[in-house]
Amino acid sequence: MNVRGLGEYIRTQRRDAKLSLRSVSGLAGVSIPYLSQIERGLRKPSAEILQAIAKGLRISAETLYIQAGILDDHRTVPDVATAIVADEGLTERQKQALIQIYEAFRDGTGRVAEETAVAARTVAVLTAQGSPLVRAADAGAATKRTTTKKATKTKAKAR
Repeated sequence: MNVRGLGEYIRTQRRDAKLSLRSVSGLAGVSIPYLSQIERGLRKPSAEILQAIAKGLRISAETLYIQAGILDDHRTVPDVATAIVADEGLTERQKQALIQIYEAFRDGTGRVAEETAVAARTVAVLTAQGSPLVRAADAGAATKRTTTKKATKTKAKAR
């Protein structure tokens, strides 16, 4: 464990969050002198203390564990494709296009394949104002508003 590097990291995080030693020590449940010693690299905190400090700094304990050398930095890449597929606000075509674009960026070549360019244009067209799909959605909303207005007028006349 690089105690000095860990302490500097904690101090940087605290200062970036504009928190005082007193406030972090209170949130973390450790004394001000002990936290100060950790920040100066004079003390080697336990995993439990690191977890408490992370809570006080509002960062993940995993981040401090990695800085302390307790965990290796083998964070997984978020599964973007799963997030895209799970988004109920997107159509299937939009989901497919976004996944193709994402995969093009991940292939590492820096080139955008022709099919990805087509997918990007498709997403642009599908989400552009004036698109037949957008107009259809707008028309549906307008029909709903008109129907609601008619129902309100009918009720008013009946009174």
